[in-house]
Amino acid sequence: MGPLALFRDALKSLAQNHGDRFEIIALVHRRDLFDVDGVTFVEFPRISSSWLGRLRFEYWSSKEISRRLKPSLWLAMHDITPNVTADVRAVYCHNGAPFYRPRWFELRDDPKFVAFCLFYGFLYRINIHANDYVIVQQSWIREEFRRRYGVRNVVVAHPSVDVPKTASASARSRLPRPYRFFYPAAPRTFKNPEVCLQASRLLEARNITNFELWFTFDASTNRYASRLAKQFSDVKSVRWLGSLARERVFDLYGEADCLLFPSRLETWGMPITEFRSLGKPMLVADLPYAHETAAGYDFAKLFDPDDAGHLANLMAQAANGEPIFRKLPEAAIESPYAGNWAELWELLLDQHRRA
Repeated sequence: MGPLALFRDALKSLAQNHGDRFEIIALVHRRDLFDVDGVTFVEFPRISSSWLGRLRFEYWSSKEISRRLKPSLWLAMHDITPNVTADVRAVYCHNGAPFYRPRWFELRDDPKFVAFCLFYGFLYRINIHANDYVIVQQSWIREEFRRRYGVRNVVVAHPSVDVPKTASASARSRLPRPYRFFYPAAPRTFKNPEVCLQASRLLEARNITNFELWFTFDASTNRYASRLAKQFSDVKSVRWLGSLARERVFDLYGEADCLLFPSRLETWGMPITEFRSLGKPMLVADLPYAHETAAGYDFAKLFDPDDAGHLANLMAQAANGEPIFRKLPEAAIESPYAGNWAELWELLLDQHRRA
């Protein structure tokens, strides 16, 4: 998923529901990344060349563009609030980094991420009160925006996900085989794969070997991944699968027995949504994002993402078929709230009609 997939889905929904009434213009880095009818695309290939280029576009170029287009609605899809004039202004904020507290080891393994957390917190603040709406994906982020930036016009908009038809749950083989835990994630420090590796090492020390742990990276991915592979080279249950295409990830969803999701920072946690479509068990971090993403799911168990012993016990119980999974409570989300893109567009364009 990520920003590109969100942008595509947003444009498709807007074109399908409102293309007959509005001209839709999308300012993009590369036109060939989009396949959406009913949208006029304008390329700005230099935007992604550097942060300086990005900021120049947001705070200088966009001003002139908005003066020429005189838009009814300007929606900034990637966190930064640009200098523009429009009947309605909105920004979609889907990066939770400013609200994350880095750990000491992250200064060593991913210093750029630590700097990014501080930098993004500053960028969010610029122009944020000029928006008619600030759009976020979950309630906990709305509360953070209210607390840190003093904004009140924050909409919670849940992302809608089209799960590929190729994703289907495979039946458990009758032949003896290990119980398969799957964690699809890039090797970033905040993704917290270490707790899974530590838990697996604890289980092997207890002579529990009837499981496998699948990761979608290997030692060659980055410095952090290399350190993990060396530090946990003694853990025999790990399968380092390397970076995979999204289609292959969905194939593995079908083959896996249980999703592991220990990430400390997510604005949504898309693998939770993708995996729950199969109706199979998942062990997820006991954090606010997971409470909302996995809300109402019938086969989930929450765990402390900093407690490898707790996770090891749950993994052993799951592998042995013990009934540890339960339905999580439904999430009550206050207004303003949009359950999908169509509802969000209605909310934003209703503001335009009032304007």
